[in-house]
Amino acid sequence: MGVLLYGSHGMEIDIDDRALAHLQIVITSKLRRNERFLFSWTNALTVGSGRSSVWMDPGIPLYFRYYHGGASAINRAWIDALMESANSVGGLQFTAEPVPEAGAPRADRGRQPAVKSANGGRGVSGRP
Repeated sequence: MGVLLYGSHGMEIDIDDRALAHLQIVITSKLRRNERFLFSWTNALTVGSGRSSVWMDPGIPLYFRYYHGGASAINRAWIDALMESANSVGGLQFTAEPVPEAGAPRADRGRQPAVKSANGGRGVSGRP
């Protein structure tokens, strides 16, 4: 379970390491181009139902913390889906990792990101 620390007040959004690695690629790609956007997700059941959103801006501090060493294999289809969402009018809508097509490596196939939050944040669930 990794953590996205957001803003100067340090709101913690706990996100599965694998999901966080994919979100980091998308978020940093957008912010590197000085693009601002909304990041939204469905709350994990452990923190209640509903949705949460934060405004992503290059001037707002972000910190990505991973609990497990080693890099996750990157699913290009997931990156593409998240980036397409981030480039839409509605902003980045977090979704679960797409199931790989037949013949793709089996690692993490269909796995849902497990997420919760602390310090007033909300967890991200893998539900679209």
